[in-house]
Formats: sequence, C-alpha cells, structure tokens
Amino acid sequence: MKFHIRATLALAALIIFFTGFEAAAQQEFRRKLEQVSFVPKGAWIGGVSVSYSQSDQNNYSFLIFEHLNGDTYSFKVSPTVMFCFKDNLAAGGRFSYNRQRTRLNAADIVLASDTEYNIDNLYSISHNYLGTLLFRNYISLGRSTRFGLFNEVQVQLGGGQSKLCSGSGEDLTGTYQTNFQFNVGLAPGLAVFLNNDSALEVNVGVLGFDYRHNHMVTDQIYHANMHTQSANFKINLFSITFGVMFYI
Repeated sequence: MKFHIRATLALAALIIFFTGFEAAAQQEFRRKLEQVSFVPKGAWIGGVSVSYSQSDQNNYSFLIFEHLNGDTYSFKVSPTVMFCFKDNLAAGGRFSYNRQRTRLNAADIVLASDTEYNIDNLYSISHNYLGTLLFRNYISLGRSTRFGLFNEVQVQLGGGQSKLCSGSGEDLTGTYQTNFQFNVGLAPGLAVFLNNDSALEVNVGVLGFDYRHNHMVTDQIYHANMHTQSANFKINLFSITFGVMFYI
C-alpha cells in the first residue's frame, strides 16, 4: 500500500514539473538590448578630404632603376554629405575626383651587369570621377555617445580617361583609354567623437562586387576592350580609410 502511495506522489510531482517547464518555455523571450540615440534625427553629416603630392627626380637610383629623371604629381578631392532621417540612420552621397600625371624623361633598368634597358620620353596622364550613394546605420557602444560603430553600404558609379605616350618623332606611340566602373560594397567602421560636432572615423571594406570596362585606342588605329569582374568577401586592408566628419 505504501509503495502505491509513493509511486502516485512521484508521478504527480513529475507531471507538475514538466507542466511548469512547458509553460515557462512557451513564455515569450525578449532580448533587452538598449540602444541610445548616437546620431539624432535631423543631423547633417559632412566632410571633405583633399590630398596633393608631388615628386621630382634628378639622376635618382632605386633598386633596379638608375639615372632616373622625371616628375610626377597626384591630386584628389572628395566631399561627403549625409542626412540623418531617423535616429542612428543616415543617407547621402560622396563625390570623388582624382588626377595623376607622370613624366619620365629617362631611366635605366639594370637587371644584371650585362642586362640593361633604357626608357625615355614616357608621359602618362589620367583623371577619374566617382559618385557614391551612402547609407549608414550607427550602433552605440553601451550608453556611450562618444564611441560607436557604424555599417556603411556603398553604391559607386564613375569613369575617367587616361593617355599614355612614349618615344618621340617617328617613334612616337600612344594609347588613349576610357574606363567605366560600378561597385557595390559594405564597409563597417568606428566613430570616435572628439567633441559634440566632430568625429574621427575609420572604416574598412569587407565585401563587395566590382565591375570595370576599359576601351583602349592605340595610335588611333588599334582598338581593344577589357571587361573585369571581381567579388571580395574578406577584409581588404588596402581599403582602410581614415577621416574627420562634422555633425551639425
């Protein structure tokens, strides 16, 4: 008799336990992730980067290059404007223009004591322009409004021209090239506010798709086309970008 009573009590305890467990499992589970307004709605975000470099060589030697004579310069300007249409969400655009010129009067390429090549009268000039649509999502680190992460989606479209000439007189030859490029990418980054109106930013490309088309004309006779497509699904250390943005 006692055995039956004990078995009945044990069975009742198991039924109560599993009933309570099932009821607890059916309760809605919500993550309590607290998100503060890192960049408030209505804020304007803007900045511009300008770079210029110039180099002159006179009888310069480096590795296999000897008696190098020439000059080069490069110029790039890139303004950015975005509007925060919702807390921590911003959209806008960026325009970039860059120009490069290289002029090589003479140079010797020495591979060995009995192997040497001479290059002279080499001239190259190019310029490119790019327009980029931007969308950003900011994520604060805890309740801090000074440090935050952002994820930037980029849709880029642009093109440019370049010219390469070599030789002189009857030996003059040259190639004119036009290019078109389209790119879609994802670039996460970190924003550190120096004060209420300015922040230091760094971002790096993680994944994206790139398409390029080049059309070349050599000596106004020969035509060539080149299409390239590439996809990147890893951290690209060559696309790390540093900048200062202003928040108004």
